[in-house]
Amino acid sequence: MPQTVCSGTMFTTPSGFSPHLACAEPEEEEEAPQEGPGPGACLADGPPITSASLDTLIHNLVPTADYYPEVTYVFTFLLSARLFIPPPELLSRLCELCIKQQQLDQSPLDTAKVRKFGPKILQLLTEWTETFPSDFRDEKMVGHFKDIIHRIAPCDEAYWKTLNQVLQKLSQRLALIGQGEERRGEVSLNASSISDKLVAFKTKPPPIQKDMLSICNDPYTLAQQLTHVELVRRGGGNASYTDLLLCACLCHLQPCFSDQKKKTSNLEAYVRWFNRLCYLVATEICMPAKKKQRAQVIEFFIDVARECFNIGNFNSLMAIISGMNMSPVSRLKKTWGKAKTAKFFILEHQMDPTGNFYNYRTALRGAAHRSRTANSNRERIVIPFFSLLIKDIYFLNEGCANRLPNGHVNFEKFVELARQVGEFMTWKQVECPFEEDRAILHYLHTAPIFSEDGLYLASYESESPENQVEKDRWKALR
Repeated sequence: MPQTVCSGTMFTTPSGFSPHLACAEPEEEEEAPQEGPGPGACLADGPPITSASLDTLIHNLVPTADYYPEVTYVFTFLLSARLFIPPPELLSRLCELCIKQQQLDQSPLDTAKVRKFGPKILQLLTEWTETFPSDFRDEKMVGHFKDIIHRIAPCDEAYWKTLNQVLQKLSQRLALIGQGEERRGEVSLNASSISDKLVAFKTKPPPIQKDMLSICNDPYTLAQQLTHVELVRRGGGNASYTDLLLCACLCHLQPCFSDQKKKTSNLEAYVRWFNRLCYLVATEICMPAKKKQRAQVIEFFIDVARECFNIGNFNSLMAIISGMNMSPVSRLKKTWGKAKTAKFFILEHQMDPTGNFYNYRTALRGAAHRSRTANSNRERIVIPFFSLLIKDIYFLNEGCANRLPNGHVNFEKFVELARQVGEFMTWKQVECPFEEDRAILHYLHTAPIFSEDGLYLASYESESPENQVEKDRWKALR
């Protein structure tokens, strides 16, 4: 069924994160990283870290002339640290430690030492801008970046050139993210205005002039365009998706970002897109006056859903199935009796929520394996059921403490969080292999859709109410 945005009351069942994370026991030592078995991000030549003080974790992030943290550690800590310290403050502390350790506030500088350190701090800050560019919307972040480069530039003028290149790329990525946010806002406004108009109907909704089959009658082509929406038009940069996943963890906590409200609205935009596709499918099925035509539309969307499954687009697949399972559609027994539905029940089985979506998770693992071994972008596509991914991350955050009783950060929890977010970011980096069909995409985003009342009116007009409850509702709607 259509989704609602993530909140503390949205979910009622636990997700499939590792249960042992919630039971982690703290060690007595206060400052040193805690070592132990199990998953964790490693430092160079070190064992996995399961917990440590925030100060220790920050120190582990700081590069030196002879040390650079593991890539997994950098990503995990930059992702999770924002729960404890705002990014500008974190970068400020990191720069202060670098200045102190490398004696960058003294003159003259140790040129040989700085030339070993310089590339490492540039690498770290470049990774930060590429992975979490939205952090650098805050001018303080750019200011700290420029300051540390200003201090090492006397040893090598090439650092200025690298800084300018990094900032130019950063500006381009932030522009793309902004364009994506504006596009999502425009689409949601259009969809909202259409729904508001339709909800006022007290008689049978007037027929909508165009329908999906008149725009696209090939299931594979429509599945491709839905995938295009998921990979491209719903995007605006991988960091936009990262912000959404972070928002899933943070939206129920006291906001620690100045733009947290914007990130929450982005999350809502993704939920609105899922709901729009649900209602569009239901509208297309309920709209035709003749039973044969309705059955034809049902069969068409079954084939579209199957193609989405084959492509690896599980989000659109679930939206289509949800739309076909809405009550105004599912009650059309005569229409369903005319349609060939064997493939639909197979797809329903794949997305069955039983066992915490066991069948879906199995299929998702298969798609992920195919993606890792693929030779083409077509085979690399993995688009998970987004609301379930948000649910998993929400329950991981709710089910495991951020800090242990001794005050240490429960880093093992954030390693698992980083694994899920990192995997999704990898999937979002796949370039869409399908060409854009503007006519289809325009229809998907702007076609009028019936409100819930409009769907019931169309459904009752197509097949008369069968019981007193339906008769009363029909009477009230008319």
